Amino acid sequence: MNRRSFFGTAMAASALGLPGLGGAETLRNTLPRAAPIHVGAVGLRARDAERLAAWYVQTLGLREIDRAGSTIRLGAEAPLLSITEIAGLRRAGAREAGLYHTAFLLPTRADLGRWVLQAVERDLGVDGAADHLVSEAIYMTDPEGNGVELYADRPQQDWRWTDGRVEMASVPFDAQAVVAAAGTAPARWTGAPAGTMIGHVHLKVGNASAAASWWQERLGFDEVRRRDGAVFLSTGRYHHHVAVNEWVSAGAGRRSAQTTGLDFVELRRSTPAAPAEFTDDWGTVIRVI
Repeated sequence: MNRRSFFGTAMAASALGLPGLGGAETLRNTLPRAAPIHVGAVGLRARDAERLAAWYVQTLGLREIDRAGSTIRLGAEAPLLSITEIAGLRRAGAREAGLYHTAFLLPTRADLGRWVLQAVERDLGVDGAADHLVSEAIYMTDPEGNGVELYADRPQQDWRWTDGRVEMASVPFDAQAVVAAAGTAPARWTGAPAGTMIGHVHLKVGNASAAASWWQERLGFDEVRRRDGAVFLSTGRYHHHVAVNEWVSAGAGRRSAQTTGLDFVELRRSTPAAPAEFTDDWGTVIRVI
């Protein structure tokens, strides 16, 4: 779904005052947070940290948690995004390895509906939207070219698994149904709600199969889906905590430390263990705490 059709459908849904979906918010998913390892935070290297942080505050409703030196940390409760300004950075090229998108997971479909309503009112820039069967997602790009996904999961008991593989797809986003989930008199969007987290991170790599093997061998992730130059991985039967693709970056080498984009991915274990740090074959730093 492109930007015009996304906003047109959402505006129609708002005008019609479609009824909410009864009982849709009574059950809360335990995943991805209950998985053995989940994504805790993402760090970005920026040319202009203030401008970039302002975009995440204004567009996603994150709040400033704290700042130290050239780093600004944003989140809903705990920090989710660390933005560090570094002088002299070159903007990362589209075909270089690095961040494809950071995916911010809202607690409920109703929250996504409230975000859509205010996005229509403010005419926010949206690149597209899709229904992935396990989730419903909206895609954007921040001012320094980093991909951003905002999504809500469908009930985890409804995800379809076959022999350890989860069924996913990209089909049209039903903006009317998402807006309807917010109810007939929805509360206004006042920022990212408590419980907002980073659900997954999608990375650009030079070789998706090699990257998937790295995540399996080094960090114990399971491959749960593979398609067209992309591999999806998770722990604890989440649909994916990490995805790696070579769609535009096939053959890319190690990324430069002097480019904008991904600084680190922080993973959190569900059981205590000594902190560790890894670097993949494309220079992405993975911290595990």
